[in-house]
Formats: sequence, C-alpha cells, structure tokens
Amino acid sequence: MELKERIRSLALSKGFDLVRFTNAEPFVEDEEAAIKRIRDGHMDGYSWYTESRVRKMNRPMDLLEGARSVISLAVSYLGESPGNPKVNHGKTARYSWGDDYHTTIKGMISEFTGALSGVVGANVKTRAFVDDGPMNDRAAARRSGLGWMGKNTNVISPGFGSWILLGQVVTDLELEPDASLKKTCGSCVRCIDDCPTGAIVAPYIIDNTKCISYLTIELRGSIPVELRPLMGDWVFGCDICQDVCPVNRKAEPGKTAVSGDFKQRPGFSTPELLALLEMDQETFSKTYKNSPVKRAKKIGLQRNACVALGNNGDINAVQPLIKALIGSESLVRAHAAWALGRFAESGNDHAFEALKLALHNEKDEEVLKEIDLALSYLETTQAM
Repeated sequence: MELKERIRSLALSKGFDLVRFTNAEPFVEDEEAAIKRIRDGHMDGYSWYTESRVRKMNRPMDLLEGARSVISLAVSYLGESPGNPKVNHGKTARYSWGDDYHTTIKGMISEFTGALSGVVGANVKTRAFVDDGPMNDRAAARRSGLGWMGKNTNVISPGFGSWILLGQVVTDLELEPDASLKKTCGSCVRCIDDCPTGAIVAPYIIDNTKCISYLTIELRGSIPVELRPLMGDWVFGCDICQDVCPVNRKAEPGKTAVSGDFKQRPGFSTPELLALLEMDQETFSKTYKNSPVKRAKKIGLQRNACVALGNNGDINAVQPLIKALIGSESLVRAHAAWALGRFAESGNDHAFEALKLALHNEKDEEVLKEIDLALSYLETTQAM
C-alpha cells in the first residue's frame, strides 16, 4: 500500500469521514477574494479578521518550517433530526447540538498525528488547525478535492454535503496532491434565495453583518432593528442555507454524529426560550460546558431569546419579557422592549403598559431608545 493510502487509512481509523491531500503552495485566489471582502465591508464586526491574518492563513508554507503538504480532513456531523420546534422553543445550528467540535476534532487529530511517524517510518513534522488558527481550511479542502465551494461559502462534499467539520494538518511530508473536484453548484441559487436576511449578497460572497449566525453568536451588541423580524426563532447560528441545499437533502449521516461526541444533547436543538430568558450564570455555565453555545455567552443567548419570543407571538411570553425588561442586563432589557413592542402592536395591553412604565423608570439611554422606538411605532400604527 502506498504511503498516501496508509495515511488515509490511519485517518479513517481515527474517526474521520474524508481524507484528501494538497500541496502547501499559497491559496492565491482565496487570499485575494478574502482581502476584497474586508475592503468591501463584508467582514465588519470581526476585528481579528485583518488583511495580515488573511495573508498568513492562505500561505501554508509560512505556518510550518519545511511545509510541503496539507492533509485535509473532515468529519460529518449530520445526525438525527429533531423536527420543528414547539411553541416558545428556539432553534440552534446543527453543529452546536453536541459537544464542542474543536475539542473533539483536535483530539482526533492528535491521535492521528501521534501515530503518523509510525506509519511513515520516520519522524514527521506537523501543525494542526481546527477552525481556530491562521489556516484557510475551506481553501485547503476545496483544492484537495474534499469538496467544492458552495455559493453560501460552505464546502460541499459528495456524499456528506456541507454537514462537515474541517481539520487541516500541515506537514513536511512530500505527498502527491489529489485533484480538485470539477463539480459546482451549477445554476442552483436556493441558498441565496432562501436566506431571510439577504446575507448572501452574491454567489460566494457573504455579508457577515447580515448573517444570522454572526448576529446570534459573534455580535456582542444590539442586533439591528430591521433584521430582528427576519431572524425567526434562531437563537444560536442558522442552518437555512444548508437545509435548502439539494445536495444536503441526500447527505449521509456521519459515524461520529450518530454515536460519538456530536450526538445531540437532550433539548439542545430546540431550546425552551423562557428557560433561556430566566437562566442564571451558574446554570448557563453548567448547561453549556464544552458546548459551542457558550461562545454566545449568557447575555447574548438571552438577547436572542427575546428576539425569538417577539417573533413567535405567543402571549405566554409577555410576563417573562416584562420581568426581563425590569431586571436583566441592559442589552437584554433593550431587546425585551422590542419584543414587548411587537406584542403591544398586536393589541396586548400588558405589554403596552409595561413599556410606558419602563419609559419613566429606565436609566440606560440605549434601553430608553428601544422603549421609545417601540412606543413611537405603536402610536404610528394606531394612528393609521
């Protein structure tokens, strides 16, 4: 068995679903495209995503002395589907239903690289990346033929679709590159047409400031008012552009997703919104230990819950939102005011009275702006 196949067999034995190889030459086109996105403002909000970082992440030879190849790895996280959420339950991105994939995949790669020298028969230099270092994992996956780039910028693989998580191992081994796939998405634009916020502004170009995943996870401040009604009941991430993809509808479930660390934790796919709204820090830390959801932080998750409650319109949320309007952090109070404004607009007197009372008692300027906006909009609609 040739060296590449021995390495591929080793990676598969450690739980990976896909293994491909490419060289360590720069990803020139990807670097140019990423810098253009920065200059066009599509990466606003990601202060760490700078032009210097982009140049570094697209040049594997700069990441490891003597680098010659990149081993591109992927594991599918497609498991069971929970169905539609119940009333007052939110939705989370599928990758967040189980344990934190960074921890899981790093462990798998560590086992893989630890055994690599034994398979090769000589010492091997490696450096591994799992979506949290200066490495363009999607570019490596695309060039290695692991998948092709979808118009929503996700890598789409034959068989597993875009329900894959990527890992890359830069090495000093000289390995023959695999060919890139010739397949593309063709004329399909389902992901573009179905994005509720219009975040996919053109094929292969995402405006992250409009993306629900950015808004619910990375954004630390207030969600733009005009985008809130478009977010539906998503409270952590978003899978819409993947759910509508025709390739994904035929995707196979992954071994690790079904039986391993990516297996769904109870209730994680459709969390109860009122429970999120009332959660204290201790409960949050315990519930989301070793979970991707912890990245949003408690305050962000509760902000998102307010938006989802305002969108679903169930009156059982009014009293909890009134409680949040009075006693939560200012960011949560502001979004609770917006949600109550939605209920007041539908004729709920309790929501209306709570907003009027808060207008007199609130001290935070940003919260006052939200309350005033909700009441002003209500007065405008009533006058029509």
